[in-house]
Amino acid sequence: MTDRINQVEQAVDRVIDATGGEIRLAMPLGLGKPNRFVNALYARVEADAALSLDIYTGLSLGKPGAGSDLEKRFLNPFAERLFGDYEELTYLAAQKRGNLPANIRVFEFFVQPGSMLGSDVAQQHYISSNYTHVARDLNARGVNVVAQLLAHRQVDGNDEYSFSCNPEVTLDLMPLLKARKEAGETIVSVGQVHRDLPFMGNDARVDDWLPEMDILVDDPEGHTRLFSTPNMPVNIQDHFVGLHASTLVRDGGTLQIGIGALGDALVHHLRLREQDNPRYLSALKAWDVPPEHDALIQREGGTGVFREGLYGCSEMMTHGLLTLIDDGIIRRPVYDWAPLQRLEMHNPATPGLALLDALRQQSAISRRLDRAQLRTLKRFGIFRDGISKHGDELQLPHDVIVPNDLDDRTTREALKAVFGESLAGGVVMHGGFFLGPRDFYARLREMTDQERDRINMTRISFINHLYGDETLNRLQRQDARFINTAFTVTLLGAVASDQIEDGRVLSGVGGQYNFVSQAHELEGARSILMVRSWRERGGEAMSNVVFSYGHNTIPRHLRDMVITEYGVADLRGKTDEEVVMAMLNVADSRFQVELMEQAQAAGKLRQGYQIPEAHRRNNPEHLHDIAEQCGNESFPVFPLGTDFTEVEQRLMTALTWLKEKVSHKEYLKLGRKALFSEGSPSEFAAQLDRMALTDPDGVREHIFQRLLLTALEATQEN
Repeated sequence: MTDRINQVEQAVDRVIDATGGEIRLAMPLGLGKPNRFVNALYARVEADAALSLDIYTGLSLGKPGAGSDLEKRFLNPFAERLFGDYEELTYLAAQKRGNLPANIRVFEFFVQPGSMLGSDVAQQHYISSNYTHVARDLNARGVNVVAQLLAHRQVDGNDEYSFSCNPEVTLDLMPLLKARKEAGETIVSVGQVHRDLPFMGNDARVDDWLPEMDILVDDPEGHTRLFSTPNMPVNIQDHFVGLHASTLVRDGGTLQIGIGALGDALVHHLRLREQDNPRYLSALKAWDVPPEHDALIQREGGTGVFREGLYGCSEMMTHGLLTLIDDGIIRRPVYDWAPLQRLEMHNPATPGLALLDALRQQSAISRRLDRAQLRTLKRFGIFRDGISKHGDELQLPHDVIVPNDLDDRTTREALKAVFGESLAGGVVMHGGFFLGPRDFYARLREMTDQERDRINMTRISFINHLYGDETLNRLQRQDARFINTAFTVTLLGAVASDQIEDGRVLSGVGGQYNFVSQAHELEGARSILMVRSWRERGGEAMSNVVFSYGHNTIPRHLRDMVITEYGVADLRGKTDEEVVMAMLNVADSRFQVELMEQAQAAGKLRQGYQIPEAHRRNNPEHLHDIAEQCGNESFPVFPLGTDFTEVEQRLMTALTWLKEKVSHKEYLKLGRKALFSEGSPSEFAAQLDRMALTDPDGVREHIFQRLLLTALEATQEN
């Protein structure tokens, strides 16, 4: 029996009683954590040394922190507006500081990128697992409590629940826990209801698992604001990465992308390709696509509008992917019946006699339909509901009775009255989890049931694997493009995405390896890894394309496509020398010669080799010239919208400029600029008011005001 309660403290009592106080808690990655429940559990265990708590999860979300005083003046009011009364995870701050109570441990398989580089405890308790192996590994650790947020609604007076944002691991884990429970182990399942969580149907419905849910908590204090991730600015470097990637997405194919500015850039240029194709093509023309890239586009991708549309299949459903659904770019439906999907490949099927005959040719249905086949035909909209089987006859509307024989002329003629208008049950997007800005959640909530049902949030083993559903997956995932990000790539094609060279974990492998491996197994599929060719550290430019690196997430024997802002390197099936040449072509020209010499010294590149002239202008200035020529509509700073006001956007530009000057150690030059700045407080009144620097108090605030005015004046034309 499910215990329905309205206080998390009561749920904590139940969990402690059931487990004897030795708690091994599993929670979803990201948004689906029941923060109020886990915080109450944490407080109880912290106060009682006789209890113990091991937390197994991933991507524990925390509000961003500011460093300098100026950053705090900018970030704190924004964070207060964005996050409101969001309930922070108590364990997160202690985990970062390394002072968790002795009887509490936190284990994560994915962390907020860069957030735990300074935490020895987090580094030591990181579990490196492919996303598809997380359920297996959690079960092997002996978790005895599983808890997550649930969406709830009432339909005709009946309560319905959904795993909503996080069915991905739960659906794989629950059968494993059920088997242990049936074998006599104590397992407690806790669901915390949140009224703002979008109700997702299909596989995310809790229906089949409700009997396994021991505790349902609907605490009035637990409906605080959901965590959201604001859309961040997309700079020119990111835009060109996205532009190049957009040319490799084939019409009628499958799309998977990740979160972040590079993913947003890709989405923007896919939208431009569909909605303003002349403008899209003009950006490519201004880039002057090299002949080898143009041939690659013709072979693997395209630059035209999407006549068939795309199907989305991504472990994370992002704001960008939902935007592509709303725009009608992701619109190619797939069906979880292989015979029908086989007929749907590039020519949408229509209910009718021809479709029945085609299904018979595959032995999917028989000449004489049985009841199971009738249910299937109704489920997919081939038949309407007004047909049933009675013995050797079919009963149709208006008391029409015909032989149950698809070869009978009378039957075939009569069936025309019960065919559906179009197929039903099609899904345009399979997702594992979702996380995004507030508008993203609002859009999901305001969708009709019919619109939401085109999205199937489901188990990660389905999305990230071929196996188990291989025949169906191969049919659905035609011409797949698995597009992910990395921070470093070697000249030989190995990629680092999750861990830096000294062994510290930056984020986690997640499903990246799954998708790369899948791309090599699926006919027509490609793995595309997007990398910024350079970064700035300590005021100096550094190449992200290196000769070698002390760690890799994707080994070089799985190399496929790498994209930087300077183009595409097609590495699949190439020799080491060919790979080196291709990678040099997409490296920043400031580092090309040094990289080339390293490859030559190692014997991987012939002596006397010269980088082609067309690739010797790989520099930021060239990109900015093209962007200026094409205009802001081609390269907007916030292509998917933003939570920042116009005043805040202006401040971001100024503060970024100021931070760059400080990182370059231009203190004296900056000081002189600030001292003699002609920027008038009245000219930038809105920005000064937002930063609480209109009337500075004391020397420190006067300096801040002058520095900010200097930055605003210097970036005024931007």
